[in-house]
Amino acid sequence: MKLVATGFLVGVTLVYLLCLLSEGGGEHGWVSYVKSAAEAGMVGGLADWFAVTALFRHPLGIPIPHTAIIRKKKDQIGESLGSFVGENFLAPEAVLGKLESARIPERVGTWMAQPRNAERVAAEASTLALGLVTVLKDDDVQQIIDATIVRRLAEPAWGPPIGKVLEELLKEDRQLPIIEMLCERAYEWALGSQETIDRVITRDSPTWSPKFVDMMVGEKIHREIVEFTWKVRSDPQHEIRQAMNAFLVDFARDLQNDPATMAKAEKVKAELMGRKEIATAAEAAWRIAKKLIEDSVRDPSSTLRTKFVEYSIRIGERLRDDPAARGKVDRWLSDGARYVVENYSGEITSVITDTVARWDGEEASRKIEVQAGRDLQFIRINGTVVGALAGLVIHVVSQVIVGG
Repeated sequence: MKLVATGFLVGVTLVYLLCLLSEGGGEHGWVSYVKSAAEAGMVGGLADWFAVTALFRHPLGIPIPHTAIIRKKKDQIGESLGSFVGENFLAPEAVLGKLESARIPERVGTWMAQPRNAERVAAEASTLALGLVTVLKDDDVQQIIDATIVRRLAEPAWGPPIGKVLEELLKEDRQLPIIEMLCERAYEWALGSQETIDRVITRDSPTWSPKFVDMMVGEKIHREIVEFTWKVRSDPQHEIRQAMNAFLVDFARDLQNDPATMAKAEKVKAELMGRKEIATAAEAAWRIAKKLIEDSVRDPSSTLRTKFVEYSIRIGERLRDDPAARGKVDRWLSDGARYVVENYSGEITSVITDTVARWDGEEASRKIEVQAGRDLQFIRINGTVVGALAGLVIHVVSQVIVGG
């Protein structure tokens, strides 16, 4: 385009020279009109060449004042451009208006409601999840799990909270099914305990005791145990049951108030937390979780992927069909966008100003010239053409006035 624009200037210059050399300088006849047009075209082309060139560099390398403007003023240009973008494109009204007209929730919902698109969402989410677990360092995740879950369990005293929970459960009679189960198991054990009782009696009875006596004693003990466990099993108000309830109530109270019982609970906690299984719980938990995530996201037919597709379709259908849901998401987007542009528009536009500030003056001038240079060369062409036409009109008016 520089060559084309320069060609126009060279063209009118050649025309001017030809007119100047013909018919004694071309002051009469039609040649004078052509000469005036060419002369004015030269002036217009040169003036616009100077104006366009002065934006990017010194014309002919001469440091004329107010030339090479972009090279000298690039920082101010960057700041002005950033301010312009911030005031006109990142203004809350402009951003919120664009969000409202875009109807994002409805369009996203319509798109997600289609099974094919929901499967794509699930696939992309799976890829993201797989990349995340791959990037995360096992040691770091294990330390987080250990610090936030395992170690946190050991920090507070266990006695009072366990006692409080147990007390609430007792108030709701949640212990009754457990007591019922224990009584049932005791009765079942008693029914089948004859062999065990006979073995104990045979082992511990005197050597001189007759065998039939041992058998009678064993049967008697067995009958008594069966009868006793039957009574406990059948009578909800049996004293054994009442004793078990009383023990649990006292134990819950002691866990909250008795220093000795609380100390025993802390001892149990220390022994439990010191076990190897607890010490390696974070490592085991992350290893299992990571394996489950990797297997699930790689398998398109896995339960995780299938459920994700179902949830995506469900969410899409709701956004598509439920105005209240769309309105809620719209409010979230609007509030989020307003917060961002009101608090971080300066940081966003600083990308422009900082980038321009890092450019070298020559580089900035070259980049801008490359982007806008084609249109600027049309200015030179237009200057040449318009100048020629203006010169022709001026010459015609002058001839009319003089001739008149």
